[in-house]
Amino acid sequence: MKNNIRIYGGVLLAMLFWAFSFIWFKIANETFRPVTIVFLRLVISIIILTSYLTYKKKFVRIRKEDRKLFLMLATFEPFLYFLGESFGLTYVSATVGSVVISTIPVVATIGAWIFFKERLKIINYAGIIISFLGIIVFVLNRDGSLVFNFKGLSLLALAVFSASGYNLTLSRLVGGYEPVFIVNLQNTIGAILFLPVFFIYDFNHLISTPLTFSSLTPVFELAVFASCGAFILFAYSVRNMGITRANVFTNFIPIFTAFFSFLILGDKLTVQNIAGMAIVISGLIMSQMNGNHKKSDDALILTGKTA
Repeated sequence: MKNNIRIYGGVLLAMLFWAFSFIWFKIANETFRPVTIVFLRLVISIIILTSYLTYKKKFVRIRKEDRKLFLMLATFEPFLYFLGESFGLTYVSATVGSVVISTIPVVATIGAWIFFKERLKIINYAGIIISFLGIIVFVLNRDGSLVFNFKGLSLLALAVFSASGYNLTLSRLVGGYEPVFIVNLQNTIGAILFLPVFFIYDFNHLISTPLTFSSLTPVFELAVFASCGAFILFAYSVRNMGITRANVFTNFIPIFTAFFSFLILGDKLTVQNIAGMAIVISGLIMSQMNGNHKKSDDALILTGKTA
């Protein structure tokens, strides 16, 4: 009984941390630019995960044939993923961002079908269609016009497709390396990729920005809770309940985000928004119902939730 409480409590807490990541970003974005937030978040998470791996002596040698895969992995996520998510969140609300990002498992499932020729059940195909219909319901006015900024939705779509590419690449690495090692290495490469972007676009802005405890707090919250704590809790839950059951809980992220965005950021939700969210979540659950083989199940452990 106590073990079940730890397992389910851990996975729910991970979802809560990831839901809050959208809110923490919106708060941090009031002071810092998107690239600065991502770069600082990556650096802090690298320090934490490197310390953990050093203490546990979990560092291993990277096989020569895997070096290109790790570079591809980091290019997809965190580099392209965070460019899309971070800039996208500057145009849309935290709730909208979480709903769009929650479709990552659906797009990853389509990618696995295209590239790995995985056969899906009819309910999975139906779930994929329903999820995208839910997004349309969520973002459209009654007259058919967009409620939310098209540029923001396009950038979030980049994040979703980048995470899906990450997932397909990860499926070739996840069996040979520890998950924490993979995350730390991809974050390290990602930080290197972000470094010139940071110096070109955000460095001057950062040095002219007064650094206060309150302005840095959401950045540390993103790094400590979303990039490290949530990942560790989710990985623990996956080991104890399996990835298929654990992935179902990711559908709580947009719900948590919507609720706390309403309380903290003052975001407003209409009946249409709530209906769209319910349709998206229903489709997500259907799309993940025993439709994937173990290979892509393992890869989904980290999809879109690594940094």
